[in-house]
Amino acid sequence: MIGTVFRSEDVPADERFDRWRELIDHSRANDTTSPHAAAFRAELRVMELGPVTVWRTSFSPARFRRSSRRIRRNDPELYHVSLLTDGGLTLAQERGGTVTVGPGGLLVDSSWQACASQSYASSPTAEGGPGIVAGVGVDLPKALLPVPAHQVERLLGRGLSVRSGTGALLADFLTGLDRQADTLRPADAPRLGTVTLDLVSAFFAHALDAEAALSPETRHQVLARRIRTFIQQHLPDPKLTPAAIAAAHHISLSHLHRVFSEQSAGETVAAWIRSQRLERIRTDLADPSLGATPLHVLAARWGMPSASHFTRAFRAAYGLSPRDYRYQALRA
Repeated sequence: MIGTVFRSEDVPADERFDRWRELIDHSRANDTTSPHAAAFRAELRVMELGPVTVWRTSFSPARFRRSSRRIRRNDPELYHVSLLTDGGLTLAQERGGTVTVGPGGLLVDSSWQACASQSYASSPTAEGGPGIVAGVGVDLPKALLPVPAHQVERLLGRGLSVRSGTGALLADFLTGLDRQADTLRPADAPRLGTVTLDLVSAFFAHALDAEAALSPETRHQVLARRIRTFIQQHLPDPKLTPAAIAAAHHISLSHLHRVFSEQSAGETVAAWIRSQRLERIRTDLADPSLGATPLHVLAARWGMPSASHFTRAFRAAYGLSPRDYRYQALRA
């Protein structure tokens, strides 16, 4: 596991809000209040990924404030990225103006930007009590972002969509990182920090139409992740080929192979497609609810309509025939 975890249920009730506030204020330099402090509920996982910090949290509605005085006393010069997955966020700027984002929305601000208030709200529960606000945050040093600071200033205090393009890639990565945190090792942290920085940089650059500011390495990393996401979304299509993937991304076939090889330790596009399909089929073979589904039907669902080709590929990958694997998996 990487990161540290806080759960309010592990703390005496009268200490929960104060303990959670200490953790949040440490990274965001806020003055934090909540009308639900007496019955506060919260979970927080903080993942230190090299110089980048990713935190996943859910909490009772609360209000944050960052004053100019406190900024002058302690400014780590960080960009803050906040992705809402549940509830809502309303940012009131100290200089005037408000912006509101809901689930699926993203807000960018900074450690040196004062705000009159940053209010998180939720819908009431069925019992009439306060609901829970949830989201993923990223704190990254201003000095590491390749996009010029004067351009990023245009994004601060704005609500941005992450429903498509590089925004969707960033959102999927951040939520997936939290789901896999228990299986990750500390040695994975620096590499994951680099990926996080690359995705945030690409998202900012796209929003600002400033892709030229990105290094070739960052552009290749983001393109490779976009290609992998595209492949996973189209695995059921038997016509999913390297040529089709290159055409969908408006790049040449040779560029596709070069970028993919750089980011996949030499693995080819076709080999990765095959391994992903086989892994999905292997999961289905071990599913008792699919025990009566013929093998060739499961294979065809994942883009492998040739039964003989599927059987050979499965045996080569796992050392068993699909039939034998299913028998052993369901018996276990």
